[in-house]
Amino acid sequence: MLNISASTLAHPSRWVEDYFGGRETRSGIRVTDESAMRVTAYLAAVKIISETIASLPLNVYQDKNGKRERATDHPLYEILHYQANPEMTAYSFRETIQGHICNWGNGYAYIDRNGAGAVTALWPLLPDRTRPDRDKNGNLIYWTLLPNTNEPRRLDAFDVLHIPGFGFDGIVGYNPVKLAQEAIGLSLAAEEFGATFFGNGATPSGVIEYPEALSDKALENYKTEARAAYQGLTNAHKLMILEEGLKYHQVTIPPDAAQFLETRKFQIAEIARVFRVPLHMLQELDRSTNNNIEHQSIEFVVHTIRPWLVRWEQKIRMQLISKRERRAGYYSEFVVEGLLRGDTKSRYESYGVALDKGWMNPNEVRALENQNPYEGGDTYRVPLNTGKVNPDGSTDSGQEVRKESE
Repeated sequence: MLNISASTLAHPSRWVEDYFGGRETRSGIRVTDESAMRVTAYLAAVKIISETIASLPLNVYQDKNGKRERATDHPLYEILHYQANPEMTAYSFRETIQGHICNWGNGYAYIDRNGAGAVTALWPLLPDRTRPDRDKNGNLIYWTLLPNTNEPRRLDAFDVLHIPGFGFDGIVGYNPVKLAQEAIGLSLAAEEFGATFFGNGATPSGVIEYPEALSDKALENYKTEARAAYQGLTNAHKLMILEEGLKYHQVTIPPDAAQFLETRKFQIAEIARVFRVPLHMLQELDRSTNNNIEHQSIEFVVHTIRPWLVRWEQKIRMQLISKRERRAGYYSEFVVEGLLRGDTKSRYESYGVALDKGWMNPNEVRALENQNPYEGGDTYRVPLNTGKVNPDGSTDSGQEVRKESE
């Protein structure tokens, strides 16, 4: 049996590293999953991805002879679309699991089934207390620590919905915090520097020169009085009055000269690279315009969100939909059209092209705009001046094409 609490000095378990404050980076900051979330750009990126995926409608469909229909009567539809378990909505469940994947590299959920094997609920498992393993026959199994007793419990792969991120073996995803710990550590170091800098008072700061030696008591008295008078944000920029030949020499490097702000901005870009989140979504708008923000938002859906959706959809098909149901045409899919919608003028122009070319009918367009269908709106239409080109170069009128299709 796998002991997921086992650890050695050469290969410490994650809980051991976190207990001692995480791994120390070259910046001198120890990075853990909890401390990483204190980086505002990191927290924002995780929330953006998790909330976006959680907010997308996730439906169950059935393909009937090439025509798909919503399978609202399927038991899985209620779980994926509305309520994952008696205590969590489908939104909260997906937000939680995707947050686990972004922060830990893996998302685990226990699959509750009835006597017939149908899924009745999905319960999140903590990623820091759950591990995949192999039994003596090489079959994939999972171990998880029970919340109250901390006793390891074995789970069959059939009972676990495991959605991994990018990994090395196709089973376990890499931990993003480990991979990006230097970038995260530098962000934390820059934030700590800024907080300490302003907490101690940026001005005045330097060296006090006295022409003669001060006694220990006189030195201590001066330090106490100087701190009370000039240290802290409330005393910043106050005029310093020196007596008895004391001279002040400014030595502190201003934050702008030390490129403090540039460093913090660069670290935002570093975090954005890790998660492939556009900078404008992290409130970094220096190089953003109205035009490129729209294109970046589309790229966010295509290159950032879509790969996650494919992971979800394929794992749901593997773990939650039986082979018999797959053969019957059941599958699950996210609805992303709402994220790709442009402005009103662009949408209406694209709808007009779709209607004129005959690959959408009016009711399909109205459905995309959350409008009710109307009678006769299911008819596909093409312009009368369109025709079919024959092999001999002659053409048929649009009317003849319609008769042929009839």
